[in-house]
Amino acid sequence: MPAKNAASPPTAPYDLAVLGGGSAGYNAARTATALGLKTALIDGACELGGLCILNGCMPSKTLLHVADTLHQARHASRLGLRIPHPAADMLSIQSRKRRIIADFAAYRQEQLHSGDFTLIRHHAHFVDPHTLQLDNESEEQIRARHILIATGSHVSTPSIPGLAQAQCWTSDDVLNLDSLPQSVIVLGGGIVACELAQLLARLGSRVTLIQRSAQLLREHSPEAAAVIESALRDEGVEIITGTQLHRVTREPSRDTGKLGFTVEFEHGGAAQTRHALHCLNAFGRTPHTAALNLAAADVKTAPTGHIRTNRWQQTSAPHIYAAGDCAGPHEIVHLAIQQAELAVRHIHQNPSTAKTTKTKTAKTAESTAATPLKPIDEKLHLSVVFTDPQLATIGLGERALKDAKTPYLSASYPFADHGKAILLEATRGYVKLFAAPKTGRLLGAEIVGRDAGELIHCFSAALALRATVFDMLKAPWYHPTLAEIFTYPLEEIAEQINAAG
Repeated sequence: MPAKNAASPPTAPYDLAVLGGGSAGYNAARTATALGLKTALIDGACELGGLCILNGCMPSKTLLHVADTLHQARHASRLGLRIPHPAADMLSIQSRKRRIIADFAAYRQEQLHSGDFTLIRHHAHFVDPHTLQLDNESEEQIRARHILIATGSHVSTPSIPGLAQAQCWTSDDVLNLDSLPQSVIVLGGGIVACELAQLLARLGSRVTLIQRSAQLLREHSPEAAAVIESALRDEGVEIITGTQLHRVTREPSRDTGKLGFTVEFEHGGAAQTRHALHCLNAFGRTPHTAALNLAAADVKTAPTGHIRTNRWQQTSAPHIYAAGDCAGPHEIVHLAIQQAELAVRHIHQNPSTAKTTKTKTAKTAESTAATPLKPIDEKLHLSVVFTDPQLATIGLGERALKDAKTPYLSASYPFADHGKAILLEATRGYVKLFAAPKTGRLLGAEIVGRDAGELIHCFSAALALRATVFDMLKAPWYHPTLAEIFTYPLEEIAEQINAAG
């Protein structure tokens, strides 16, 4: 419901005020009202729904599926199929995407409007640690005993000369293209850069990707990144890594006279330039907190801009919590939801709140009390890159294990030697597992290959339940499936442990 334009004095206090109505904010408000907390959700965005639904996960994966299907059609001759002249109809592609996303957004908006919390359709900022001022005409103030910041993130614009003035595309622009760009320079080498570079190349654009770091996807292993880089290069993407960017300019082309972009950079000790009609800023995202006046609430941020939180998502002001992209450390929806629900449950178990909440049912209270609160386990971190092939990881990777000096065994197996992958023409990549050397308890998994984002979930429950390679080998693995490839590294690690006695 809209905020009342009544009084400027603070309203009666809420148990919880949530800033932001995306995945973290909505799930925080939903959980809080289920626990009996009097809750307000404050979001002044033009359109409700959050990044994931409107301009993130869902639209990007809708378009990536289209590009994957087009790619398969263009290479169908490998399967003995004749599919003449497959091409992208951008207007039809966008029409389908917008229809799908509109349905998702409408459902979320209905949830937000019909929830048991108060929905306030305004932006807000801190006046003091317990007071938020709305940006409506009457400058109404909202007081709350606890506050959860879930304001998300926005596209980052690093201080590269000319970048801000050039007004490059963001991922929002690429996801809403109604026509196919002839040429695009992609700046960055992270997940968004790799996914959208491949999307544009498969639809038919000439793509150049320029990355400052020495490898693509620098948060992942060099071996995994090399597979993705090879796939992109084979599809015609020009990739230049290990660069120092000097300048981005937007000016008419000397050859065509059309307005385009020039990127000047240093690579291998030599000055280079690249030109394209369009340029995509894919340098990542920055926490969306600048307008919140965090100083008034004594909320501290890290050098990255993320709000500092402890293991319960509490900020430097203990009654104020943060969750999702604005808190980090990873911009992932399921993690944002976990953080938000953890924060709310921590608030509910706080004795200072218990006096003011009205628990809905005795059953809810008993259930909450019976479930001990646990912080989010970083050792269960799950990540997926939706390129083709996909890259997925869970748990601890080799770099983390070595940095922590944790003993481990590892084993891998290539898709190029796996029956189901061969018949699918999906032979790029590998699976790699990490386990404790004495017990065989699984520590992590890395998959680069077809449907890696689906296959990685074979290990979600296994790691959460502290299962061993021996436990996994007790399970049946159907033939022929992609998933049965895991039996090879599982058996290899089991043999290493048995050989060691």
